[in-house]
Amino acid sequence: MARYTGPLKKKLKSLGMLAQERTRGRGPQERAPRRRQSQYGLQLQEKQKAKLLYGVLERQFSNYYREAARRTGVTGDNLIQLLEGRLDNVVYRLGFASTRRQARQMVNHGHIQINAKKVDIPSYQVRPGQKITWRERSRGSGLFEVITANTGMGKTSQVPSWLRVTPDDAAGEMAALPNPMEGEVIIDTRQIVEYYSRR
Repeated sequence: MARYTGPLKKKLKSLGMLAQERTRGRGPQERAPRRRQSQYGLQLQEKQKAKLLYGVLERQFSNYYREAARRTGVTGDNLIQLLEGRLDNVVYRLGFASTRRQARQMVNHGHIQINAKKVDIPSYQVRPGQKITWRERSRGSGLFEVITANTGMGKTSQVPSWLRVTPDDAAGEMAALPNPMEGEVIIDTRQIVEYYSRR
């Protein structure tokens, strides 16, 4: 599936997700006043943030929104639940990867299995009770060693309450549906709902 592969830092900064760089030793500098963003602009920006953070392009994100709106409950919470339930995100949340991009690559390359069966689709929706593990043959790879050294394989990462992880076995399980309150806090889902409501 196609995805954004450009410079992430620049994209994050354009969406207001990185602090502005500070000038050092040059004193305060005048900046041109920023034009106040319209309500539509704010709504669009929140949608773009969510797409970028979860690595989802327009068509798939729209599909997630439609599914979220179709379900009972709060649409914004349903949307975060769907995004958090993606296999690449679950691998990242378990601490098996340093970033979602890395997690997506691991899934694409067939390193991850669910209930002992290889799954190489990053958008696969993990369900409660399913076990996520590294494939046995992948555990002997250099990638496994690097990731274990860099992430602690779930030992030091903040694993959300809806996941269980056993770091020594490089295994995890979805214990419950994703908790929207533990999703990306910098995303205002109300703005996203308003964006789609006006279309």
